[in-house]
Amino acid sequence: MYYYPLHPPYFLLLVGFLTALTSGIALSGTLKVIVQKWPSARSENTKPRSSLKQLIVPFIGITGGICLFLSSGFEIFGFPTLLALGVGLPVGLLTCLLLWLQLGSMLEFAERRGMQALDLDSLS
Repeated sequence: MYYYPLHPPYFLLLVGFLTALTSGIALSGTLKVIVQKWPSARSENTKPRSSLKQLIVPFIGITGGICLFLSSGFEIFGFPTLLALGVGLPVGLLTCLLLWLQLGSMLEFAERRGMQALDLDSLS
């Protein structure tokens, strides 16, 4: 027999998506402010990791939204609630953890060598 939820969590799916979207917009704005401050901060000799502290709150919002979106989506497509949480949370958290590590290394690289070092179009 197939499992069909009586009340699929469409509202939670929408809430997770909107949470991740608005937190992503906030992260984008914060990144722009951080990058604009780099020329003045070079004279002060600050650590590259200090900029990641400003990004933690929007990134936690993105992580929570993605985990809610994934779990709700799995439940809509027929997973039982506990199994949807058991699959959605680890996938979302692991993905966001890897993205956080990549973001930190890219910010450090761009701060040390400049944004021109990230231009991949000029390599071909």
